[in-house]
Amino acid sequence: MNATSVGALLLCRAEPAVVRPAAHLLRERLLLAPAGQGWSVLVPEGKPWLYGSEPVERVVTGWASALAVGVNWPVLALWWDADRSGYTLAAGFRRTVGYVWLSDGTPVGEDEAMRTFAARLNLDPVLDLQALDPLTRQDPESDARARLLALAAFLVRTGLALPAGLTPGEPADRLREVARVQPGVGQIEWTGWRDSVRAELDVVEDGPLGPWLRGPRARLLGACQVGAGVPLTVWAARRRSGGWAFAGALLIVHGALGLAYDRLRA
Repeated sequence: MNATSVGALLLCRAEPAVVRPAAHLLRERLLLAPAGQGWSVLVPEGKPWLYGSEPVERVVTGWASALAVGVNWPVLALWWDADRSGYTLAAGFRRTVGYVWLSDGTPVGEDEAMRTFAARLNLDPVLDLQALDPLTRQDPESDARARLLALAAFLVRTGLALPAGLTPGEPADRLREVARVQPGVGQIEWTGWRDSVRAELDVVEDGPLGPWLRGPRARLLGACQVGAGVPLTVWAARRRSGGWAFAGALLIVHGALGLAYDRLRA
């Protein structure tokens, strides 16, 4: 394995502004750029697979899994080395799904993996799956790189449009240089625990629970909890009911913390 034959791209089915907070959590130096309608691409600036014990497949699978946890959009990692190429799709807390081709293009994945891939990207279970089927069949004229290029070309129908030069199978150094000059490119870099915590909060707020943590709904919820907790606590004190007093105090504290959090984050 050498620097000219190994590389990876992380394709996120979300806009760069949405991807950025989650990407900070990887604590890696990455370049983030738009990649079509509803897609972003992350290009690693480093090459940890060359200096550690883990191959590129395992490294980017870990990245994709970490990115996908806590968000509502999938992450597709494309990777390649001197012997193989493949993809890994991560979506939420579900088990990752992947497919592999040998350097000569021989498919060694399972058909079920491709069906799961189509389902998690909300593709047509009949027409799109038929279009993906050739990637699971022998083709003496398609090597591993051609398989990845065919997969990227197929995803164009979902809105993916990789910037010119960001081509699967290219050396990692070339991908990095091309990404740096793309319009709208941004750099992701680990700058300490404070930014990490802020990024984690941003990811949570952008998820399904976000409206109940910050904004009008969160303020309404906090006010209702305090409003319900105060009279409940007073009533419980008069009745000398420890259980209800505890419940009332819990409502007050939870509501007050929610209001404080909303104000702090604002």
